[in-house]
Amino acid sequence: MESIPDPAQQLPPDDVAAIDELGKTYQAFRAEIGKIIIGQDEVIERLAICLFARGHALLMGVPGLAKTLLVSSVAQTFDLSFNRIQFTPDLMPADITGTDIIQESGVGGRREFEFVKGPVFANIVLADEINRAPAKTQSAMLEAMQENKVTVLGRTYTLQPPFFVLATQNPIEQEGTYPLPEAQLDRFMFLIEVDYPSADEEKRIARETTGTARHALNHMLDGQKVLAFQQLVRRVPVPEHLYEYAVNMVRKTRPGQPESPQWIKDTVGWGAGPRAVQYLILGAKSRAALRGAYMASLEDLEAVASSVLTHRVITNFAAESQGMTSKKIVERLIKEMREE
Repeated sequence: MESIPDPAQQLPPDDVAAIDELGKTYQAFRAEIGKIIIGQDEVIERLAICLFARGHALLMGVPGLAKTLLVSSVAQTFDLSFNRIQFTPDLMPADITGTDIIQESGVGGRREFEFVKGPVFANIVLADEINRAPAKTQSAMLEAMQENKVTVLGRTYTLQPPFFVLATQNPIEQEGTYPLPEAQLDRFMFLIEVDYPSADEEKRIARETTGTARHALNHMLDGQKVLAFQQLVRRVPVPEHLYEYAVNMVRKTRPGQPESPQWIKDTVGWGAGPRAVQYLILGAKSRAALRGAYMASLEDLEAVASSVLTHRVITNFAAESQGMTSKKIVERLIKEMREE
């Protein structure tokens, strides 16, 4: 019987030690965040996966679920700069990127234009209710997310890495909103659904957040260490069959492909693009490394598949009439592929 090679042997000793360090750091991070955030373990894990995979995340949840507090706590724990942008219908691109203002130079009273950076110039940016801003403002965010730079009055300014955008949407209040275009949705690595806490967690929230004590968070990682771990995640090995599995899964979401099941052809208008394959692999790598594993596994890929694919699968009218949501379609596809 052929022996299975040790995954650690496929990595340099320095990378093995670094993955061990990342796994311990992640456990310490979860414990630190637990001082402030009660519950939401899955949300915290997905945020960490995105952060170390160098991706952006879109949080979907009703108000009052501590989304803003969670993001600011992550930034504080990682010793990263943090800015919050409240998106509104009158928000303009310059309100995000910054703009030139006239300043006196002090030499002969001359006046010169000086660029004043906007709130997008931070390591972690919370775009609160991003779908409330018009398309012009959303396009400025799209450039920042995809290119890690902004363009103002013909001049380009680079954003300092690490750069992580966490956007939120309110699923129950759609009046005065501008739905995100598919091109911008595709820039988000994960769609993370934030649900209500359990009864026990809600009791803890009532007990621990209505007193006078406030826990201080310890700084654990600086920007340079985060960048080093992001590079490490990309070096995590992936078995060849996992690449084939990811490609097969994404292609099955496209109704025009011959390998797509008939029920998907009947319920899906548009499927996921190639970026979904990239994020499935990166998500599997990041999850494996955070858990101290030296190689990505099928379990890692299946664990991130719903967050990667749900906002990339566009349902048609037939699906809506049957109550089939994008999430249900993705979950059924994952189940069927697991049973094959």
